[in-house]
This record gives sequence, C-alpha cells and structure tokens, in this order.
Amino acid sequence: MTAPQDIRKSVSKTYASAVEQNKAPGGSCCSGPAPQGVLTTLAGYSRAELTALPADAVTNSFGCGNPVALAEIREGDTVLDLGSGAGIDLLLAAKLTGPKGKVIGVDMTSTMIERARANAAAAGLTNVEVREGIIEDLPVESDSVDFVVSNCVINLSPEKKRVFAELSRVLRTDGRFSISDIVAEPMPGWMKEENLLYSACISGAIPEAEYLAGLREAGLVDVAVRDRLVYDASQLAGLLDSTTGGGCCCGSETLPKEKLAKVTEALAGKVASIRVVGRKPEEMIP
Repeated sequence: MTAPQDIRKSVSKTYASAVEQNKAPGGSCCSGPAPQGVLTTLAGYSRAELTALPADAVTNSFGCGNPVALAEIREGDTVLDLGSGAGIDLLLAAKLTGPKGKVIGVDMTSTMIERARANAAAAGLTNVEVREGIIEDLPVESDSVDFVVSNCVINLSPEKKRVFAELSRVLRTDGRFSISDIVAEPMPGWMKEENLLYSACISGAIPEAEYLAGLREAGLVDVAVRDRLVYDASQLAGLLDSTTGGGCCCGSETLPKEKLAKVTEALAGKVASIRVVGRKPEEMIP
C-alpha cells in the first residue's frame, strides 16, 4: 500500500502541473467542450460569481461543487477552506464575511498558495490569509473557526479520519461546515491502483455512508447531504479525458481510450458529487 506522504506528493505534483499547463493560452483544463457542459454546470457557480473574480482563480479551479453557495456564511465570520487551491472559494467567502471577517486557506502545494495569494490581491481583498499545510494536520488553532468549507479535496486525502477530526477540532462551538466532494461505491482493486484516477478524485473516494459516518464519529452533528449529483458515463468521460478539454485533475495525461471506456462503463451511476453540511455541538459526543 502506498504511504500517505507519497500519495500527497503525487497529488501535489499533479495539481502543480495542471496549473502550469493553464499558463498557456487555451491551456485551461476547465475550458472547452467537456467542462463547459459538465464541470461549470455541475460546480454550481453562477456566471455573475465567476465574472466578478480574477480569471486565474476561475481557470485554476478544480472543484466538483460550490460549497459556499447556500452555506449561510455571515458577515464577521472566520472561515476556513480546506485545500484552498487557487482561491475561488476563498474569494467568494471573503466577500460574504466582509472586512469584519476573515478567511483562511490551507493548501499543501506551493504553486497553488502563490496563485491564491495573488488572486486575493488582484480582487482587492485584505481579509484573506493562505497558509501552507496539510488538511490532516491543520496549521489552525482549536476552536477558532466559525465555518469550514472544502471543495473536492477530502477525497484526495489518504487519511480521511484525521481530516474529519481536524475539522471538528478547529470549529468553534456551534460552528458549521459545507463540503463539496466526490463519493463512490467500492471499486475494483486495479482502479484504486491507477494514479490518474486518484488525482482525478475518483479512486480515493469512499462511499457516501462511510463519509457521513466519519464526520459523525468525529463528534459532528446534523450531518446531512444537501445536494447530490450522480455521474453517468458521459459525465465521467468528460471529467477524465484530457483530450476533450476535460480531465480537470489529470493535467495533460489521460487514460488510454480502451481503459477510459472500461472505467466509465464500470463506474456509471456509482460516483457522485455531494454537498454535505453539519455543525459542532455545544457538548462534543464522547
């Protein structure tokens, strides 16, 4: 079994490569026929939200949902984004908290951290701070956050129980969370060993029931799925095939056509994007 630190290094390298690819004109893995019809729509961002942000933050967004939408972030809140990437959700949250609030992003990839800081500056936002770290060991004080958001990141963690425990630790009493992520039913062993499928947010995903149970075991309550979108074969192909402009997490690499067809046929209807919410209770469950 691959060690957690090796998985994190591989994921970080893949996303850094994808960002570098996007520097070239027309190089966005989130533009073109597949993302236009799949990713942008599935992510749930409105055109007004996207056009109000720096183009780089949108181009380098590799999420599967919009955790900030309907999250009820309030003015003055302290918000934490797990795996903040180039900053699209940081910027949206910062606008909601206003200057009286604060938004903290944590990411393990230096290229992403640089982009997020630059995008916050370009947006004229002074209430955004981006920290380097891993989501299994957050560089954030306990009981210091009002709201946690995350967008298609926890599925990439090789130690999800640690992430859920950390999420619970940093939240204040009655603090809340809104997480967009990928869940999947159990899949064949050969798929789990496919590096591209891991970085593409597929083979590291766990079943929805296990995901919700992990949050509850961390002491969180009112855990519920607010939105769910189950992917069909064509949507999965759009997400995984970089030759069509998709492959949003795979950089310039893609699976051979025969293997891609085999994967999408096997996983159709078994992979979903969900938005899950919940809160930290006044008294933690023992």
